[in-house]
Amino acid sequence: MATSATSGRVLTDWRPEDADFWAKRGKSVATRNLWISIPALLLAFSVWMVWSVVVAKMPAIGFEFTVGQRFWLAALPGLSGATLRIFYSFMVPIFGGRKWTAFSTASLLLPAIGIGYAIQNPDTSYITFLVLALMCGFGGGNFASSMANIAYFYPQRVKGQALALNAGLGNLGVSVMQFVVPMVITASVFGAIGGEPQTLTDGSKMWLQNAGFIWVPFLVITALMAWFGMNDIADARASFADQSIIFKRFHNWVMCVLYTGTFGSFIGYSAGFPLLMKTQFENVDVLAYAFLGPLVGALSRAATGWVSDKFGGGRVTLWTFVFMIVAVVGVIQFLPSEANPAGNFWGFFACFMALFFLTGVGNASTFQMIPVIMNKEIKRLMPTLDADAHRKQASRESAAIIAFTSAIAAYGAFFIPKAYGTSIAMTGAPNSALWGFAIFYAVCVVITFIFYARKSAPVSC
Repeated sequence: MATSATSGRVLTDWRPEDADFWAKRGKSVATRNLWISIPALLLAFSVWMVWSVVVAKMPAIGFEFTVGQRFWLAALPGLSGATLRIFYSFMVPIFGGRKWTAFSTASLLLPAIGIGYAIQNPDTSYITFLVLALMCGFGGGNFASSMANIAYFYPQRVKGQALALNAGLGNLGVSVMQFVVPMVITASVFGAIGGEPQTLTDGSKMWLQNAGFIWVPFLVITALMAWFGMNDIADARASFADQSIIFKRFHNWVMCVLYTGTFGSFIGYSAGFPLLMKTQFENVDVLAYAFLGPLVGALSRAATGWVSDKFGGGRVTLWTFVFMIVAVVGVIQFLPSEANPAGNFWGFFACFMALFFLTGVGNASTFQMIPVIMNKEIKRLMPTLDADAHRKQASRESAAIIAFTSAIAAYGAFFIPKAYGTSIAMTGAPNSALWGFAIFYAVCVVITFIFYARKSAPVSC
């Protein structure tokens, strides 16, 4: 029979590595927290990336912003989201996973409602939209705290799959948003309270405000679910000072680089994909295809966590980066060029789908690596710790590193769309940006091989 120690809102007895405890009580509690965390993270990604669709539709309703200005609106949520992740990384041990999940989910109501009202007024200033784009970064910040929180609930042997499910199904929020928003903006979903439609040049109607309003009821419900249905873990409590030890860990910084190559690519490509397609293939219905990239990336992350658990995250990460180089080179070959002014959309699209798939695999494999690395490193760095103290220290540092690396990697949501915009402005094409990405992946191949994938690696995993 469960006691208050294992059934209250604050779990004072939490031993996931104890097989008997896990089977009798731990697994059911962890599963409940995971399946509340997933929709909260899905909504966070939806709000975070909503500008990737909104900017593609703004010209149709009379906003005369330049391509560069619209790339900025698509990129700024990535900048603020990544920066907030640095702070969000440390919030769960300070406030508790339940309370922070509820609060951070509720905070997304601000940009969702703000977009809904601002987009209805053609006189709304560009500065206002910049502020709203920055506020959408609240959703980006949530990933760091969500992953850190779920990491505490699961034992080492299944942590990779649990994190992959949380992140992968959470990442689906980008695809869900890019699929749902084009539909809801064509109808008066909220009736009179949702505002008047915008009239397009062909006489048709659009309710672009629904791109923000559609998330409001779901955010309210999910915030309440988190508050009443999730748990805080007493053992996870730690001050910022306790957690800051990760800044002294060499492998924290190495994994920041690798996760930037995987997740930074996923979220950056997701943010920039619709507008990139629109600028390179003007006759293509962008919103009919944009959601497929994030969908493929999210599902591959959720479905391939077990691969790294079985074969080793280091090996999987190494080959993922190799194939990402191949995919990027393929994208470049199918872009419009002097030899082929029209380009090849389907070749471009196929290579990008492969790229999205690979980012999902790499996202799962890099996060699987972190607990394995820190379990070995804590044994080396703190050999005097007993088994229980070692477990707690490794778990605490792993969770903090997972959160912090996600913060650094999230800057990809800013840099990739901005790189596209800069490359197009300077050269007339995005090729330079894409070649830069390929070179970065080559660097990641070398790093992974040296530190983790070769037989004599310092921390083979």
